[in-house]
Amino acid sequence: MNLFGPTSINRRSFIRNAAATLVATELGAVTATDAYAAGAVSTGFGPLNTVAAGDLLVEYAEVGPADGPVAILLHGWPYDIHAFADVAPRLAAAGYRVIVPYLRGYGGTRFLSAVTLRNGQQGAVAQDIVALMDALSIRQAVLGAFDWGARTACILAAIWPERVAGLVSVSGYLIGNPKANAKPLPPAAEFAWWYQSYFATDRGRDGYAANTAAFNRFIWQQASPQWRFDDATYQRSAQSFGNPDHVAIVVHNYRWRIGLASGEPRFDALEARLAQAPTIAVPSITMEGDANGAPHPDPAVYAGKFVGRYQHRSVSGGVGHNLPQEAPAAFAQAVLDVTRL
Repeated sequence: MNLFGPTSINRRSFIRNAAATLVATELGAVTATDAYAAGAVSTGFGPLNTVAAGDLLVEYAEVGPADGPVAILLHGWPYDIHAFADVAPRLAAAGYRVIVPYLRGYGGTRFLSAVTLRNGQQGAVAQDIVALMDALSIRQAVLGAFDWGARTACILAAIWPERVAGLVSVSGYLIGNPKANAKPLPPAAEFAWWYQSYFATDRGRDGYAANTAAFNRFIWQQASPQWRFDDATYQRSAQSFGNPDHVAIVVHNYRWRIGLASGEPRFDALEARLAQAPTIAVPSITMEGDANGAPHPDPAVYAGKFVGRYQHRSVSGGVGHNLPQEAPAAFAQAVLDVTRL
């Protein structure tokens, strides 16, 4: 079943092939281990779209009417577009044009240049989505997101509010500040962030590279201890971790967060603004599952950062960190409701 059925298979195939040629020209011949670039990996969604946007050739799923209001759904680590496999059809049925991109370092998304820093800092990932909206001529969209995606969506809502019709953010306000994050936490909190400390070491980087799929499955289990996903569900997403830039992006992201890796100077002005923890005035719904095993703030801590129409929703039933995939009906309803607050 193709949940993201193509509006034009021939058009998508042409774009994908042309984009692959562009990447091959810049980076050299596709290697046998780059399964996505070789076309050997099935996403389960049928043919996907690709578009050059900013530093990237972005691969994304699209479903719904081309002239509908736009919803952009953003995944996090270590997840992928399949977190929204049961959300997107619900939004499309309600008339939304739904865009679900692979973030940098995931799936078929590729850097256009071999010399671009494989940068995981929050400003770079946020700029990717602005560039994607520009490339697709999307003036404004509702953003629905979790984990890295929620951080990205919060940044867009705070810095480019004119581009955001509404925000649905799992675990609330996630904009970071490396200087603040560099301060040590109490022991229990440090323990919860164990993987961040692991990635800070060369041993951690090498261990993640050697055991990516097993590592990320362990994170799924820790972050959603009551979610009984099967092997097929995990393997469907695990394919996206075969991206050749995945390890570099993930390690840089977590090192940058605590001040152990530098970002790019071109994002300095943006990061300076984000370090001030700007408020979010667009209509917003924050969400939290009752069994989130990943580090996350209490809703009372961040409620004051949302200064426009705002609502928090708690989702019960053993729902963990990957809320869109574990509770797709609740997440989709929030996306539909946020512009009506």
